Formats: sequence, structure tokens, C-alpha cells
Amino acid sequence: MRISIFGAGAIGGYLAAKLAMTGRVDLSIVARGAHLDAIRTNGLRLIEDGHESVASVRAAAQAQELGVQDYVVLALKAHSVAPALDQIAPLLGEGTAVVTMQNGVPWWYFHRIGGSLEGTRLQAVDPGGVIWDRLGPDRVIGSVVYPAAEVDAPGLVRHIEGKRFSLGEPSGEKSERVTRLAEEMVAAGLQAPVRDDIRSEIWVKLWGNLSFNPISALTGSTLAAIAADEATRTLARTMMLEAQAIGESLGVRFPISVDRRIKGAGDVGEHKTSMLQDLERGRPMEIDALVTAVQELGRLTGQPTPTIDSVLALVRRLAIERGCYPV
Repeated sequence: MRISIFGAGAIGGYLAAKLAMTGRVDLSIVARGAHLDAIRTNGLRLIEDGHESVASVRAAAQAQELGVQDYVVLALKAHSVAPALDQIAPLLGEGTAVVTMQNGVPWWYFHRIGGSLEGTRLQAVDPGGVIWDRLGPDRVIGSVVYPAAEVDAPGLVRHIEGKRFSLGEPSGEKSERVTRLAEEMVAAGLQAPVRDDIRSEIWVKLWGNLSFNPISALTGSTLAAIAADEATRTLARTMMLEAQAIGESLGVRFPISVDRRIKGAGDVGEHKTSMLQDLERGRPMEIDALVTAVQELGRLTGQPTPTIDSVLALVRRLAIERGCYPV
């Protein structure tokens, strides 16, 4: 099995190292800069449970060096996918599956969903339908990523917690391709449940991200601080209830209550959200995938989003002023 990880940062690097160390798959990565140089020189180093191991992987700056793959894992942030399409193309053959590991509402959301919105393209995450046309939604295997990891130095990934990568076909079927991939991930010591409703799991993670991330960016507060403060907790809860109404109108099942989801976020502790970290480092923020797309879904379903609209306006303005949002 030929698997290529496109975007070998913290999560991509963790997944690549785990898969490569089984020796069961032909594993390659697309990386760049000092990270690429270090991997080529010393291998991909992984610190997990206090122990360091080294994975031998094929690493390339250009995808054409690697050839056509059976699976291409996109471990990029959502806003980085469209600019990378030309680089991804050489990895794709007629039967290549593309595993999307982006946070937020995926660009393929309305593929094989059925109903009146079947085939709808979401402008917030795929302006002009470019990703839809270039990658093709039939290739997609959806994924919800739970591990936390960091790149401590070029070529060195440190695993923090979590081993679950939920997988699912947009159609909900348990296909051979998703089953085979799950088997390889389990063989690598990961948890890879195959879901018959991956969208509902996407929503449960998105539920917290769409509220806690922008509130964190606007206030500079950690998850624990936002959850502990009555005003910011209420703000997050209101946003989440607006999102829940949208999700339920699309047939999504929320297996936990909004208050339990908020408690789960607070229990993470004094953690800065990824959106706050990106703001502090001057990097592009995942506003569109986490918030704008939910607003768009509200418009499509006729569900009002007054609180989401207000928070979105503020965090987008902040990002523009800090050079962290394209205009």
C-alpha cells in the first residue's frame, strides 16, 4: 500500500511516523525547508510516552518525486488546500483515495448526502468550487482528528495525547478502501474507527471549535478561562446552540449536550486554541472553515445565526488588521 502524507507538520508527522514504523506500507511525505532536510538526514523522529524513536520515510519537496499513491492524506489546514492543488496532483491516479484531515466544515460536505442540497459547493471553504473540481469528491475519505502533537524541532515530532483518527465515507458505506486504511492505522497502534455518519462526528468537534477558537483569539484567553467565566461561557453556548439548530436541520445527531461539550473544552485546561496561537504567530487563521462555513450553512438552511455573525465580524476584522486573513 502506497500512502503519502501531504503536510508533514505535527499531526501529519505523527501519523507518518506511526505508519512508517510498522514496515507494512510504502510511506512517503511531502515536506519543505529545515523540516525536510532534517528528515532526510536523520529520519523522522517521534517522542511518544517519553521515548524517542526514528522512522525511515521517503521525504520529498515535490510530489512528482513520489509518484501515484493509493492514499493521499491531506494534513494541511483548510485554507492551505486550494493553493496546494498543483503540488498534490502528481500523487493522484485513477483509484487514489484522498483522506481529508482538516478541522471545520469540509469542502465535500454535500457530496453523497442526499436531499435538496446534494452537490452544493460551500464558498466559504472552496471558493468557486476549485477543490471540488480538481480533487473530485468521489476520492474523499473523511476524517476527524483527535491527537495533539507539536513539532519541537525540524524533523522532531512530540506526541502529547490522543490516538484516534475517526474515518468515514461521505456516503456512510463501509467500503473496502476505508476498511483497509483503518486496518493499517490500527496496526500502527492508532485508533481508527470507521463511522457510518462521519458528518455528525465532524459537527461535535466543530461545535466547540467554532465558538471557543474565535472567543479565544478575541480575548487572549485559554479554554479553561473561557469556560469558567460566566459571560464568555454564555457567549460560547449561544453560538453552539445556533450551530446545533443548523446541524439538526441537516440531519446531524448530537450525542452529547451543549453543556457537556463546554465542560469537555474547559477540562482541557489552560490551553490556547489553535486560532489564538496562529494570531500570536502571525499565521493565517482558520476562520472560514470553523466559523464562516457555519454561517453559510445557516443561510442555506434558513437558520438564524445572529451571535455567530457578530463574533465572526469581530474575529475576521482582528485577523485582517494583524495580517492573518487574506483580503
